[in-house]
Amino acid sequence: MKRIHDIQNHPIFREEYQKLQEAEKERIFCRHTMEHFLDVARLMYIYNLEDGAGIEKDIIYAAALLHDIGRYEQISRGTPHDIAGSRLAEVIMRDCDFTEEEISWVKRAISGHRISKNDEHTKPSLEVYLYRADKQSRNCFFCPAYGECNWPEEKKNKNICY
Repeated sequence: MKRIHDIQNHPIFREEYQKLQEAEKERIFCRHTMEHFLDVARLMYIYNLEDGAGIEKDIIYAAALLHDIGRYEQISRGTPHDIAGSRLAEVIMRDCDFTEEEISWVKRAISGHRISKNDEHTKPSLEVYLYRADKQSRNCFFCPAYGECNWPEEKKNKNICY
């Protein structure tokens, strides 16, 4: 997965990731670490396999690695992270030899990953997988800040999700 390696080593990805880690180092709630990005990727890939959706692994990993990369801009400038992340993803993916169609697909998933499209009538898609995995990757049931979290109770993962 050369293109994923290229994303991980892209100067913009590295810089934004480092700024985000510094900004969140004292955060008591879920942090946006590489573990989170990879948990999201792995969950998305499982959904993809279970549904027989046939989405390429590097597209899934690109979406997962880049879905929260705009968080530092949200913290520092107030830009919603899905908008900032979509913009950053386009630049990074273009530099990493993704096609315009692939870039558009991942940008659409990043732009929509905060909006629930996760009901029984929704056709499986990269966007749906990203939304589900982003939420299900959080282990609320072991979180020391559970009581202080502003997530609604019905969204918190109170048990292992599978």
